[in-house]
Amino acid sequence: MSGFYHRPVLLDEVIEGLKIRDGGLYFDGTVGGGGHSFAILSAGAHVRLLGTDRDAEAIAAAEERLAPFRGRYELYHTNYKNYREVFGRAGADKLDGALLDLGISSHQIDDENRGFSYRKADAPLDMRMDTTSSFTAYDVVNGYEETRLIRILRDFSEEKFAASIARNIVRERAKEPIGTCGKLEKIVEESIPPKMRSAACARQTFQAVRIEVNGELDGLGECVKGLARTLRPGGRICVLTFHSLEDRIVKNVFREMSADCTCPKNFPVCVCGKKREIAVIGKKPVTASAEEIGLNPRSKSAKLRIAEKL
Repeated sequence: MSGFYHRPVLLDEVIEGLKIRDGGLYFDGTVGGGGHSFAILSAGAHVRLLGTDRDAEAIAAAEERLAPFRGRYELYHTNYKNYREVFGRAGADKLDGALLDLGISSHQIDDENRGFSYRKADAPLDMRMDTTSSFTAYDVVNGYEETRLIRILRDFSEEKFAASIARNIVRERAKEPIGTCGKLEKIVEESIPPKMRSAACARQTFQAVRIEVNGELDGLGECVKGLARTLRPGGRICVLTFHSLEDRIVKNVFREMSADCTCPKNFPVCVCGKKREIAVIGKKPVTASAEEIGLNPRSKSAKLRIAEKL
């Protein structure tokens, strides 16, 4: 089995949330090592699946993992936001369920060559989910103007010391290019007051740069909305997020799609014509149990939101 595979976060909760129908067609937009897809296909002898991933290594690992179900799934090396193109190629129209796991995989974090982790000091500044792309973290860190660096640090990680970090990045790269995760981590650490430093003080900066490199928030809301609208009545969409920016987008889309008429209350009749499209399952997002967090600390920040098509 490929080293890419690991047990996905909230696996049982996702499968329960999808309420899988045997014979149904499901979409796993972030197939990773195939863990969720394997469980979906295992739920019924006639379940079919379409899967996408930006990472070619993930697609290869998933093909290996899903070999027992060959003939019941199709995998595509592409961004899940290209789902309409994928559905067209697969001859698919409506879905019975859709899943987006927006977390970065353990394999990607642990692979020194991918440059996702501030804990991998000698790793190159890369952070590409799609390694066929030419745009990397090196380009962001060494090429963006100071004001633009401040913006992405504030917008994508809510970093309190964005201005100080950006200023020091620009100063240090003027001496020589910043080429490794360790060098960027050191700059971030020195940009934060000693009393505020921690072992993970660079986490937010790395998150912000990664989001920028991969355009993770671009079009996310429209994609979630579009996928929800491809569901058959009773079909469900599950979205697993790992930071507040993604979760806020998903929460707002679900709120909008689950709302009925938005006309002012003093209007005698509805003129907006808006109808509820989905029902949100659960008042709060599903989170990992203490047991799961103990086994996999990365699950601590996970939030699973579920909605059902009306």
